Amino acid sequence: MSQKIYRYVRLPKRASLGLRIVASAAMLAVLLTRFPATDLQRWPNWRSESWLWMVASLAATLTAFCLASIRWLEVCRTLGKPQKFLDVLNYFVAGQFVGNFLPTTVGGDILRVSRMGAQIRDHSSAFASVVIERLTGWLVLPLITLLAFVFNPGLVSTKGGKAALGLAIGTLVLLSLTIYLAEHPRFGGRLSGESSVTRSLAAVHRGLKIYRQAPGTMLRLLAVAVAFQMCLVIAVVCVANAVDIRLGPTVWFAFIPMVFIAQVLPVAIGGIGVREAALVLFLDNFGVSSGQSVVLGLLMYGVTLIASLTGVPAFVLGSRHLKSKARV
Repeated sequence: MSQKIYRYVRLPKRASLGLRIVASAAMLAVLLTRFPATDLQRWPNWRSESWLWMVASLAATLTAFCLASIRWLEVCRTLGKPQKFLDVLNYFVAGQFVGNFLPTTVGGDILRVSRMGAQIRDHSSAFASVVIERLTGWLVLPLITLLAFVFNPGLVSTKGGKAALGLAIGTLVLLSLTIYLAEHPRFGGRLSGESSVTRSLAAVHRGLKIYRQAPGTMLRLLAVAVAFQMCLVIAVVCVANAVDIRLGPTVWFAFIPMVFIAQVLPVAIGGIGVREAALVLFLDNFGVSSGQSVVLGLLMYGVTLIASLTGVPAFVLGSRHLKSKARV
């Protein structure tokens, strides 16, 4: 009986994985087969200093991981669950490894909730801390894009600019509505601790309420979130320089945050295909060929994978620690 249930639960996941692999392959195939002939003449040139730019991109990505851990640490402190920075960093990089090397978009966050919850003996608060930390990251991405458009309004006149503006406004409206409903006493405030799900959602409501009552704490959290996303944008700029794609700073800060939003949509493995298609759309009007955009997207993913390998020791050792703790 239990085996039948197990198979029934696993089948949709396998079907979803298969569909996402097909989606990634199809999108890449469409992009690769639709290159204009002139793209082959402008294929990215790899030079000796390109390796230095790739190392700089990796360093910026690892710095972003540290900033993301500080952001999560701040949320934990605000929720009354203070942690050590190294512990939070280990949870985060282990989650990055799982999220980027296993075919799932939320597996890394599940691992983070599981390990922190086991450490503090409160999975509801651990869930709330991850959700709030994620919300702040998604909140600042459209704000960075809109600010770049303020400094360079001409970007909006392009086809990619209009798409990025619509995506930024839509994301901001959706997130604002989500936060409002989760924090409002008539919606999120009605949740009680009758089950693990409602307890976790109620913990999110309490956390958002705390931040509403302490705006200074929220501003500090958003500042760390902005620094985190800017490091990731800088990492992309370094990769672009490695393949001789050189654009103005407002172009990168206007469009790369929207690429980050597009690539986490659960329609492809690791955002492959979606990320490259978004780059083709956003950078087409700035002299960047489709081939260059695809190479840029794949190299961005490669840097993220290499940086995520730092989570292997934390993933393995953390798993052993939890097993030994469970035995005790």
